[in-house]
Amino acid sequence: MTDHAAFMRRAIALSREHMNAGDGGPFGAVIVLDGEVVGEGWNRVTSSNDPTAHAEVTAIREACTKLGRFDLKGAVLYASCEPCPMCLAATYWARIDKVYYANEQADAAAINFDDAFLYRQLALPRERRTLQCEQILRDEALAVFREWDAKPDKVPY
Repeated sequence: MTDHAAFMRRAIALSREHMNAGDGGPFGAVIVLDGEVVGEGWNRVTSSNDPTAHAEVTAIREACTKLGRFDLKGAVLYASCEPCPMCLAATYWARIDKVYYANEQADAAAINFDDAFLYRQLALPRERRTLQCEQILRDEALAVFREWDAKPDKVPY
């Protein structure tokens, strides 16, 4: 039997502990597989100068390293806050089965961690986003994709 509250309390404790240590924002995450913690993470954005070092991403990295695989199928993520778009995408890429979260987007926005801008941008067509993106050298890049597609020893994911 899984104790969801205990795993969530651990994520919340990580958020408090590492916030107070000056590691970054007040976010923690725990990844559980078969009732065992396989990864823990906390926000390390400001302490590592890495804007991708969110709690969920660091927990995914730790779990994958510990397990020696890039697929976390069967795992559950406990996050002290509802995952931002980047963390949600990473959770999908890791193939995590379920997410439990405590605080929600609006709670984070109330303390100036507002993801609403990102959600609005992602919903726009590329040409209307504030980040300008321009496609170049597609034919050259497609050649590499074709090589990958034909590669007999590739590891699909």
